[in-house]
Amino acid sequence: VQLQASGGGSVQAGGSLRLSCAASGGTFSYYAMGWFRQAPGKEREFVAAISWSGGTTYYADSVKGRFTISRDNAKNTVYLQMNSLKPEDTAVYYCAQPEYSGSFSKEREEYDYWGQGTLVTVSS
Repeated sequence: VQLQASGGGSVQAGGSLRLSCAASGGTFSYYAMGWFRQAPGKEREFVAAISWSGGTTYYADSVKGRFTISRDNAKNTVYLQMNSLKPEDTAVYYCAQPEYSGSFSKEREEYDYWGQGTLVTVSS
């Protein structure tokens, strides 16, 4: 499985960005997907996850109401729409997929395949 994240960039506080993650080499539609982020000097943390069908989503409290995760199984792609961005959202954002199709989790350890990361910088 290969995951390719894109869409990061620099934006002012209050702005929006949309991240994309294209998957290849596996059966994308069978698996939940997650987004995590890692700020400088901090551990990688959960941001959002979506079930294989897209019918169920989880969000970290820090992004709830501002970020939306979605997926297009026909395009093997998962998205993260980020609105009302804050300077504390600055981080490298990673998409991830678990090894097992039955896994749907907020825990980093449950994810086995990771994209290369895309940098989001929010200035005040």
